Amino acid sequence: MNEQTPALKEREQRLLKTLIELYIRDGQPVGSRTLAKTSGLELSPATVRNALADLEEMGLLASPHTSAGRVPTDRGYRMFVDSLVQVRPVGEDTIAGLQKSLRKEGVSALVRTASSLLSEVTSLAGLVTVPHRSYASLRQIEFLPLTETQVLAILVINERDVENRVIQTPRPYTRSELESAANYINQHFAGRDLAEVRVAMLRELRAAQKSMNEMMLNAISMAEQALEPGEPRDDFVLTGETRLMHIQDMADMDRLRGLFEAFQRKQDILNLLDFSLKGRGVQIFIGQEAGLNVLDGCSLVTAPYRVEGEVVGVLGVLGPTRMSYESVIPVVDITAKLLGAALQGR
Repeated sequence: MNEQTPALKEREQRLLKTLIELYIRDGQPVGSRTLAKTSGLELSPATVRNALADLEEMGLLASPHTSAGRVPTDRGYRMFVDSLVQVRPVGEDTIAGLQKSLRKEGVSALVRTASSLLSEVTSLAGLVTVPHRSYASLRQIEFLPLTETQVLAILVINERDVENRVIQTPRPYTRSELESAANYINQHFAGRDLAEVRVAMLRELRAAQKSMNEMMLNAISMAEQALEPGEPRDDFVLTGETRLMHIQDMADMDRLRGLFEAFQRKQDILNLLDFSLKGRGVQIFIGQEAGLNVLDGCSLVTAPYRVEGEVVGVLGVLGPTRMSYESVIPVVDITAKLLGAALQGR
């Protein structure tokens, strides 16, 4: 928030908390009479009405033109998630189901599964960034002939993730030559970072080119192409965005169109997710706080995930500001921990 959050008395906190919980549950402006009955405070509707007027003056509530009831503002939601929300622990059955699903083979499959699980459990849109490239070590490489001047390089990365790349060759290679080249790379460079392998091989080529035999030269020539940074991979996986179309608060087609265009462009969303990488735990961006007009009326709940203590990515849930924060926050938190654990050793 740009403005300092006002200090509230205990009674005002209770009223604000109850009002937001009712609004999240029902989606209807909350009146003073309803709030007087449900807040647990022995207050008259008139007293509650005066308190709500004070909260509105502080910018925490707003009055829709069509109703005498109040609804939370972004600022009100911010106070709620920072100070008042009571998160509900994720059930053991749900955790067990998440763990079971996050046993997929390969990093890409795990990222896709985590995004789908977030969407499925919360009924909102799930986002998971692909682990940073620094988390990419070569386990094995294999070369297969395609045509006289094309070779398929098959890279096994981080134990189970597989990438296929087609490389151009200056001459035809026999299957035996390709096997020898792959064996040389696997013997000397398996387990090292992809970028590091490429640099090391080129360094060897420059230092000892005259004394190298043809097999080593072939290996380095093909590795230079196979390990060259290619087209950027999807930077994040988004699942369940169509669920947003069925949420009453997001039914405005112009808003949805702008949001889906942002999903397609990716860069704005990526900048926001990259900012989340610096956080230590769950972070919540509410409406205009995100700095993106297309996220007006939306909230993004994120958490970084770690492998061997290093933050390698971030995941989150995107939905309306009127989301069930008490259940979404712990789901995002536990999924980040489980994804990091599932990636360990891959």
